[in-house]
Amino acid sequence: MMTNKEILKKQIIYRSMHRGTKEMDLLLGNFVKKYIDELNVAELKDLTKLLFIEDEVIYKWYFEKNSDKLIPKTKVTIMLKNFKL
Repeated sequence: MMTNKEILKKQIIYRSMHRGTKEMDLLLGNFVKKYIDELNVAELKDLTKLLFIEDEVIYKWYFEKNSDKLIPKTKVTIMLKNFKL
C-alpha cells in the first residue's frame, strides 16, 4: 500500500515531466528527479503548488530572472532558482 507521501511524489513526477513545453519538461523533470527524495511532505506540497503555475510564468521567473508574485518564496523555489540543468 502506498503512503500519501509516495502518491504525492508520483503525482509530482508525472506533472513535472508532462508540462507541454520541452524547456519546462527538462527543467522541472530534472529538478524533481534530483531532489524529490530529499523533500519532506510540506516541501512536496510547496512543489505541487509550484507545478500548477503556468509554464510561461515559471519560464520567465527562472530564465529571464523576472520576479513574479505568482511564485512564492519557499525552500523549494529557492532550490529551483539555484538549480542548473
